[in-house]
Amino acid sequence: MSTQPISDLQDPRPDEVFDEASLAAYLAGELEGADQPMTVRQFTGGMANLTYLLRFGDTQEYVLRRPPIGHYAPTAHDMSREYRVLSVLYPVFRFAPRIYLYVEDASVIGAPFLIMERRKGVVVRRAMPPSFAAMPNSARLLSEALVDVLVAFHSVDYNSIGLSGLGKPAGFVGRQVEGWYRRWNAAKLEDSSVVEELYSWLVDNMPESPSPTLVHNDYKLDNTIFDPDDPSIMRALLDWDMCTLGDPLLDLATLLTYWTEPGDPEHLLLLTPMPTGDYGFLTRRQIIARYAEGSGRDVGDIRFYQALAHFRWMVFMQQMHFRYVQGMTKDHRFKHLDETAALLAVSALQASRGEFA
Repeated sequence: MSTQPISDLQDPRPDEVFDEASLAAYLAGELEGADQPMTVRQFTGGMANLTYLLRFGDTQEYVLRRPPIGHYAPTAHDMSREYRVLSVLYPVFRFAPRIYLYVEDASVIGAPFLIMERRKGVVVRRAMPPSFAAMPNSARLLSEALVDVLVAFHSVDYNSIGLSGLGKPAGFVGRQVEGWYRRWNAAKLEDSSVVEELYSWLVDNMPESPSPTLVHNDYKLDNTIFDPDDPSIMRALLDWDMCTLGDPLLDLATLLTYWTEPGDPEHLLLLTPMPTGDYGFLTRRQIIARYAEGSGRDVGDIRFYQALAHFRWMVFMQQMHFRYVQGMTKDHRFKHLDETAALLAVSALQASRGEFA
């Protein structure tokens, strides 16, 4: 994660601190300016990977990312994958932050970690930034930029930058369905007939994927940084640890899953990482149409991908709750996420019926 505004910074949470002296000693000869005194702050956003701002002296800043505390799926929170992707992507895709260092040696801070550049700007979450709120068309500009950057990302020639071996596009969607179902079974505390119905529907309605592209796998508004004075300009796309080769329509569906409109179910309005209300954001139908026009792809099966994206969101919430119950984290935000997961399972079924298209 490249950056967030200063207001998103805090002292590291007590159970998410690390040996700062060890890190400072390690980085002193590795990064420009890292021979100066180091201070550490933690970014408050996000519920998975842990992200910190490292400031050396008065001017030099970097961002450190590491996996969450405790057990997690071996294919999740993959710092080596993020390094592999960003090290070749940032020169050809200007929205990808520059990566400086990947350290696999867990003895430095207790886990593998990345060091990358800090890009400053605005991260739009629950509240519309004041500068944007004062602009009559800012929400539309934000919406259009999100879609257009996604189209541009899906057009990156992954072969030319050496990422043809990043994933296995054949069978991508099927592996997604089965993989997230396994994660559900590993994290559930009780059975769910809703989840079983949803899983059966996904298996029975799997579409034929379009030609593969790079897939970000967590494409949403609050994983981006925008120019604070111009909502049409994205400065960075964040969180690359799940990037792979696969079906681009899952990225589109992920964006739609976290996108809300007035009149959506209350739990989605409460959960969404974007401003709610009548700001003038594009509707989901308009997003789908703009992506289809820009990419030239057939989006006729989008409700399947939306159901799958809701399913993934539901399982992720259950995993976070499971980590809390098992004592792997003391973050009280996770205490009642089992209730959230149950609501999202219902939303996934609704998506399968086309209710969010």
